Amino acid sequence: MVNKNRPDPKIITTETIAKTRLFHVERVNLHFSNGVETYYERLKGSPRSAVLIVPMLDRKTVLLIREYAVGTERYELALPKGHVEAEEDLLAAANREIMEEVGYGAHRLTYLTSFTLAPGYMSHHIHVVLAEDLYEEHRDGDEPEEIEVVPWKLSKLTDLIERQDCTEARSIAALFMIKERFNK
Repeated sequence: MVNKNRPDPKIITTETIAKTRLFHVERVNLHFSNGVETYYERLKGSPRSAVLIVPMLDRKTVLLIREYAVGTERYELALPKGHVEAEEDLLAAANREIMEEVGYGAHRLTYLTSFTLAPGYMSHHIHVVLAEDLYEEHRDGDEPEEIEVVPWKLSKLTDLIERQDCTEARSIAALFMIKERFNK
């Protein structure tokens, strides 16, 4: 039986083992309460937060984006997302990102939750924001090419996740959260 009240492992040392413009890899030496000492490597998250936005055109239609994802080396359908700039509020960042990526702003923004991508080796969090009561407004962003906007019915989520070009798990989880929320 696992002791639910066991203490967190103690961090003995943390050292940077690689750093690039986007990635910071650390080696973390740990001491567990049972006496075991070991190390893990992790991707340290950016000090800036990030937002994932669920822009709802209406209660049945979400606006997805199709943009190039270098990790999968193809265009992917996903929700718009981006970094929170220094001194920028989460909701203001969400609104800016959808203006840049989708061409809409939102009169109503609701913080829902935050997700981790792979907590076993990444410290990155992304905050999920619901955007409703949309109005047309486009702002220039930092994308290297124009992003295609794809309206999608929430009733067709199963069709969406069966596609080969929709594999971004944070987007899929957020979409199912919204579908559940609207079905209540």
